[in-house]
Amino acid sequence: MIRLVTAMAVPALLAACTPPPDEVQAATLFDALQAYCGQAFEGAVASEDPRDADWAGQTLTMHVRECSDNEIRIPLHVGEDRSRTWVVSRTEAGFRLKHDHRHEDGSEDVLTQYGGDSSTVSDSRVEFPADPFSRDLFEREGIPASSENVWLMQIEGESFTYGLDRPGRTFRAVFDLSTPVDAPPAPWGFED
Repeated sequence: MIRLVTAMAVPALLAACTPPPDEVQAATLFDALQAYCGQAFEGAVASEDPRDADWAGQTLTMHVRECSDNEIRIPLHVGEDRSRTWVVSRTEAGFRLKHDHRHEDGSEDVLTQYGGDSSTVSDSRVEFPADPFSRDLFEREGIPASSENVWLMQIEGESFTYGLDRPGRTFRAVFDLSTPVDAPPAPWGFED
């Protein structure tokens, strides 16, 4: 009888100690990003939406600039525009992606700090549906379609993909992790 109880209890205890799959995969992405800390990589727009034409003609540079146990800050430079930083942080339930947008003088843009918490996760991809703060911000600023945004980050082999999906809209930017480039200047508002 003791063996039967033990045999039943061990799998239950192991299951209780095993993090949910969403957290495991998000942790894998977080750890993979930390491995690139301090490095910068070039990329390009991989989607063909005409609304992305301004970005498609620019050099895209992501810089895994600041890393701690709980947060990774990744400035995204679009040509000479240094206004964007992706902020990936740990939460009690998984991970959060926020977009920190600044003006050249360092002040925050009206459209900033939007994003969401990790949701759908596969072996190499984490999705972040728009959170309530972001939905309210988009409604307030007159862009209600963005309330349905789902951002994604994915590392596959030696490429990193950042993307956005919503009904009628798909955006992808893909970066080559195999060839680091010189680190760009600091993002606006965070000059050294």
